[in-house]
Amino acid sequence: MLGSTHGTLTTDSRRARVIACGEQPGPAVHGRPAEADDLDVGGRPLYADVPDLDRFFRPESVAVIGASDTEGRPNTGVTRQLIDWADRVGARLHPVHPTRPAVFGVPCVASVAELPEQVDLAVLLVADPLPLIGQLAEAKVKFAVVFASGFAETGEEGAAAQQRLAAAVAESGMRLLGPNTNLNAFSSFRDDLDGPGIALITQSGHQGRPVFALQELGIRLTHWAPTGNEADLETADFLSWFAERPEVGAIACYLEGLKDGRSFLLAADRAARRKVPVVAVKVGRTETGARTAASHTGKLTGADTVVDAAMRQYGVIRVDGLDELQDTAALLARARPPRAEGVVVYSISGGTGAHFADLATEAGLSLPALSEAKQAELHQWIPEFLSVANPVDNGGHPVGDWRGRKIIDAILADPSVGVLICPVTGPFPPLSDRLVRDLVDAAEQSDKLVCVVWGSPVGTEPAYREVLLGSSRVATFRTVGNCITAVRAYLGHHRFVTGYRSPFDEAPRTPSPSFRKAQALMRPGQQLSEHAAKQLLRAYGIRVPREQLVTSAAAAVRAAGLVGYPVVMKASGARIAHKTELGLVKIGLTSASQVRDAYRELTDIARYEDVSLDGVLVCQMVERGVEMVVGAAHDELFGPTVTVGLGGVLVEVLRDTAVRVPPFGEEQARDMLGDLRGRALLDGVRGRPPADLDALVEVVLRVQRMAMELGDDLAELDINPLMVLPRGQGAVALDALVVCR
Repeated sequence: MLGSTHGTLTTDSRRARVIACGEQPGPAVHGRPAEADDLDVGGRPLYADVPDLDRFFRPESVAVIGASDTEGRPNTGVTRQLIDWADRVGARLHPVHPTRPAVFGVPCVASVAELPEQVDLAVLLVADPLPLIGQLAEAKVKFAVVFASGFAETGEEGAAAQQRLAAAVAESGMRLLGPNTNLNAFSSFRDDLDGPGIALITQSGHQGRPVFALQELGIRLTHWAPTGNEADLETADFLSWFAERPEVGAIACYLEGLKDGRSFLLAADRAARRKVPVVAVKVGRTETGARTAASHTGKLTGADTVVDAAMRQYGVIRVDGLDELQDTAALLARARPPRAEGVVVYSISGGTGAHFADLATEAGLSLPALSEAKQAELHQWIPEFLSVANPVDNGGHPVGDWRGRKIIDAILADPSVGVLICPVTGPFPPLSDRLVRDLVDAAEQSDKLVCVVWGSPVGTEPAYREVLLGSSRVATFRTVGNCITAVRAYLGHHRFVTGYRSPFDEAPRTPSPSFRKAQALMRPGQQLSEHAAKQLLRAYGIRVPREQLVTSAAAAVRAAGLVGYPVVMKASGARIAHKTELGLVKIGLTSASQVRDAYRELTDIARYEDVSLDGVLVCQMVERGVEMVVGAAHDELFGPTVTVGLGGVLVEVLRDTAVRVPPFGEEQARDMLGDLRGRALLDGVRGRPPADLDALVEVVLRVQRMAMELGDDLAELDINPLMVLPRGQGAVALDALVVCR
């Protein structure tokens, strides 16, 4: 069986599903009344409002509740930083303390009720913020920040306290950041940098430090949202808002978990529509990482294969390390769209070029051979015995004189070249200094991406510190791996957004005629028999073999005659999951006597194994195809998921599957097949004909529709095997398992 059966739709989602069936509207969707068009056929939102966070990041007035200037107290340092920050952003700050007349010379008020004006942002430096929420609501405060810990990250008791806080905030109409957050949103950002910048979202404050430090290399940081436990404002809210900001060139995220999978996908969809790249480190690839993240933030990490697939569906670029997050976000924030996808490696060493080309090609980058004419042009300045096909090896000496710039310009002029990468494994002044100056000057006059890998472990050389880091047009890396990761993400992002069409725009909003038929077949809390499961598939137009359910040997013989020999016979019952392992399947039966014997043997085994039967299936035998598996399951974060992979009895051994989160269209369904290691089997190998890919894709889409419509009524569906016949002959579901909630 594939996938997980845990997790349920929220109460709001269940109610929303009623709307999709034509009944009365239910709950609000992200703060506004829900309408039928806002919800898909399963009751999940298709739209999310973007919160107006301008007054959070640029408030006109700020209240600091629990302000202090007593040396040695934690609140004192926080108060001092907030005073400095308010001064930088031009906000009026009001300390709140019940007994102090002033804090750091700034007059205090004794309570929230005594604030001299309506404030945009209240910062709560108190251990228990809950009693203050009502007071802040009465004062019409727009935003609040809670630093206190001891909530969902600590276990059940803390989670209950966080739920009470979230409920109070929801009732107040105010928006809240935290709890368990920090001061990173109020850090000192350089205001002398221009151009598109990086907006940063982190669920652990320290993990954002490397990206924040990019400012020291001349790369602009526009905002930092440390979301903490996300009792109210979550990653998706900031992601959506940042995607709308003209100054944001890329969004970098460090995520330990997601509060709500659908909200995250809607936010990622908004970024994709606006062509804003999102780069993310997502913890939880391993069981240990997932467990640690949960204890840190109290959020779900999600099944990693599902998280990974969902991110790729919406163009979120997932990286592993914070160094990769830095370099990839920096490149995507500042680089112009590519003019071509070809990558040329240019070096002073044949060994360096060959090594880099090997790694780049393995990573999937395209290194096209330059044309004969272009190679002849390059050999005007590069000795004939050196290879200039790609990589381009100049031998070293040409970079020290006028020839160096000629070579670079000639490469960039080639219409097949979109990216020029020059790995410098170590500094070799004065030649390296001249080389990087030529690269910078050429990049300033070109609309193509120029990258340099400065491999020196020192990093203090003037060519690096003053020339390369002084250019906003050259992307500079310290490692080959990070350069390749970033360039691959850059080309992939622009390829993705160029053809992007939001699946939410085309998601079904009303049930299909199949839905009513399917509902009648569902048995809450039970596993369906194979016969009933196939009836469910048939209701959604998925082809199954000719078959009859019989309860006697004589009936089995008659059925075999109607179905047509040879036949397959199977025991059918609601509690049978692995019939083959129990010997409850007989194949290739060609005579009445074999059918009678098989019937008796199947029923005898069932009695011995204490398996309850509703009968024996006499089925058409289908051969000559590729055995696949198509399934649906529930993920606790994202809801329905759809899986396709190589099927048969070894499905759990091979584990060659691809997963997507609905809604998705035909293109994504075809992309799923490309994710499979055994994809070549579908194209025909060792003389076998190509499989009917169109029929397989159609089954995937029909299973998706079933998963969306049945929603939380369907815990799990496995079609295994789905026999995909030769091209033009379709696909047949030979076996199916359905588990109802």
